[in-house]
Amino acid sequence: MPGVMRFAEQEWRRINPGHPFEYTFVDRNNDMMYQSEMKLSRLFSIFTGIAIYIACLGLFGLASFTVVQKTKEIGMRKVLGASVSDIIVILSKEYVKWVALANVFAWPLAYFYMQGWLQGFAYHTNLNILAFLASGVLALIIALLTVSVQTFKAARANPVDSLRYE
Repeated sequence: MPGVMRFAEQEWRRINPGHPFEYTFVDRNNDMMYQSEMKLSRLFSIFTGIAIYIACLGLFGLASFTVVQKTKEIGMRKVLGASVSDIIVILSKEYVKWVALANVFAWPLAYFYMQGWLQGFAYHTNLNILAFLASGVLALIIALLTVSVQTFKAARANPVDSLRYE
């Protein structure tokens, strides 16, 4: 490489003696060009994690509130023979509907935003529906795991205690 660079500099000085020989490598230019994208990616990852954590806290609080509101209903269902899994399904069904509705609104917005963002790159990929489905399933799993703590605790509670609850 040093020999090639000396030769290129000699030829440059022979052809164009009035201008200095300046050079850069394409891989370094590409690294510098995408450096801001890598920083933006790290920043988005950090703030996405924080947003998911805050959303899970809110969802946990909402699940706790729902369980407290439905304490007597849960007790009555258990007395009438509902299993733990039946109660968990009943309490989680509402959250599944909300996550599905959120995905219905989020997917088109994300698609159009991502299409515009990807157009700024020389080599870009096409968006695949599997990425959107995977994100929806992941959001549903996170929501159900967050809610399941409270719903499982409520479903395992003694129905006598919940019916005496005032």
